[in-house]
Amino acid sequence: MKNVPAILITAALLGVAACTNVNSPNGPSVTELRPSERGFVAGLGIESQDLVTISDKMARGILGAEPIANAQGKPVVVLEPIDNDTRFPIDQDIFLTRIRVALTGNANGKIQFVAREHIDKLERERDLKTSGQVTGGDKLEGNEFKGADYILTGTFKAISSRGAAGASDYVLYTFQLINPNNTDIVWEGFHEIKKQGKDDVTYR
Repeated sequence: MKNVPAILITAALLGVAACTNVNSPNGPSVTELRPSERGFVAGLGIESQDLVTISDKMARGILGAEPIANAQGKPVVVLEPIDNDTRFPIDQDIFLTRIRVALTGNANGKIQFVAREHIDKLERERDLKTSGQVTGGDKLEGNEFKGADYILTGTFKAISSRGAAGASDYVLYTFQLINPNNTDIVWEGFHEIKKQGKDDVTYR
């Protein structure tokens, strides 16, 4: 071991830090990567590193947008489903969820999100309180659910081509922050990715 150059030892240690082989007694070993790393099983569709890059970029853009940066109080933002017009079966909610988590962790209380996607459960809980079946009803005065100051949504568009040499996909990711009172788009951000290669990975 003493004859091994120090630089090789350092490189080996860095390799271990970057990814970890998890040996399974019931099958082949698994390599654990950082979500921002491109894995060796990759295709032309949306990968985890794309999700990390795009959501972080959009979160920074929203924080710097004038209506958010200079807002009085904490604007209430509601997430609305993304329109996916690509050929890939993308879980659009994961993008908005990661943007929301990034903003919640870095906005220092400048933005407030409401759980509109759980409206049925919230209405049921409110009705239980107002009827006195559970505690807290005396604190409620009518409908206290908050309306949205802004709606965050987006659209994914793509140009795809296939040939004997392989396939190519260009995907444009756009996100909009919309004022629901007048339909104004108060902020818009985008990210674009183009990939080409063999189209042999199945996405779910």
